[in-house]
Amino acid sequence: MSSRSPHTLVRLDQAKAVNTFDQLEASIITKLTTIFPKVYTIGPLHTLTKTQFITNNSSSSLHLRKEDKSCITWLDQQKAKSVLYVSFGTLAKVSHEQLLEIWHGLVGSLKPFLWVIRQGLIIGEGGLGHNVPMELELKTKERGLMVNWAPQEEVLAHPLVGGFFTHSGWNSTLECITKGVPMLCWPLIADQTVNSRCVSEQWGIGLDMMEYVIG
Repeated sequence: MSSRSPHTLVRLDQAKAVNTFDQLEASIITKLTTIFPKVYTIGPLHTLTKTQFITNNSSSSLHLRKEDKSCITWLDQQKAKSVLYVSFGTLAKVSHEQLLEIWHGLVGSLKPFLWVIRQGLIIGEGGLGHNVPMELELKTKERGLMVNWAPQEEVLAHPLVGGFFTHSGWNSTLECITKGVPMLCWPLIADQTVNSRCVSEQWGIGLDMMEYVIG
């Protein structure tokens, strides 16, 4: 039996570590301090983790998926701030109908786009090439690039990227904020609706598409 007094143990509800920073969510942090005695803002966590890996000269990757670095070469050939980067994260899913509608919109914008189509993104069978109009494929070759996974932080830091069409996951949102890239937000699951609304209404650094989907 341990001789350590139970009174020396720290209760888990006495403190909270939050992946954010004071300048971004000061009012929320203030509210949390009325509930928890100690609140530690440790974000943006992805920048701290990356720094640690660089400091340790680690060859390990922070990502579970294999990144397609060829997209950086493609980006280098575009015009400044002209490319729309599109990615819906690691968990969200879209129907084939939604994918085609997005695809038509991207092609119809007449702007270059880099689109991450990860394995498992599309609901149901058939995959990306199922019932896709030839016109979409041809026009994508003219001004777009699709990859299975991209080095997102590197893409967002690229000077030729002008915007991010995102699912508004918190990690992606923080990465975008730290790189100064405006967001086109299409929330799909969990806390993404709240994140999207903050991006649009509270921080004024993007557009919440739910306003147009619902209204």
